[in-house]
Amino acid sequence: MKNKTRFLAILFSTWAVSMVLLVSIPVRADIYYCVDGQGIIHFTNVPTIPGYRIFMHEGTLSRADEYDMYIREAAYRHGVSFSLIKAVIKVESNFDPYAVSRAGAIGLMQIMPDTAKALGVIDPFDPRENIFGGARYLKKLLRQFQGSLPLTLAAYNAGPNKVQSLKCVPPIKETQNFVRRVMQYLNRY
Repeated sequence: MKNKTRFLAILFSTWAVSMVLLVSIPVRADIYYCVDGQGIIHFTNVPTIPGYRIFMHEGTLSRADEYDMYIREAAYRHGVSFSLIKAVIKVESNFDPYAVSRAGAIGLMQIMPDTAKALGVIDPFDPRENIFGGARYLKKLLRQFQGSLPLTLAAYNAGPNKVQSLKCVPPIKETQNFVRRVMQYLNRY
């Protein structure tokens, strides 16, 4: 009887330690999506056929750092500062690649569909494409506004024609807040 009790105690202890270890190990899984010929979106954590694209990447990076590799690459390729690109992403989408604004701006850098098309962005929900398109657009605006960061940011938010005609940050509360917030985050990144 004594051996049976001891055996059960060891078995229970082993089980308890196993449960604690199991609970403390984070479970991570990428989620993929695919749109079929009928326009139906399918999600899975184990893609079984070609054509699935990453929907949500689970990993050890925080959401704010998840796209740093793309941001660095775009910054280098387009000659725009890493900090500027990351600050714009923070303010525009808070690092949500599937964000869509009321006005229809899409993805991490909240690019309008016509602007995305003009920039050669095929899938604005693809983080890399969106970041590269947004970086190209920032570079274009920086040139247009002779490197003036406030005017470039205002043009990114309100449109270049409005800023060009006024030659200042428009008196639009949303645009003024956008410029202020990006400038604040610029110093953090």
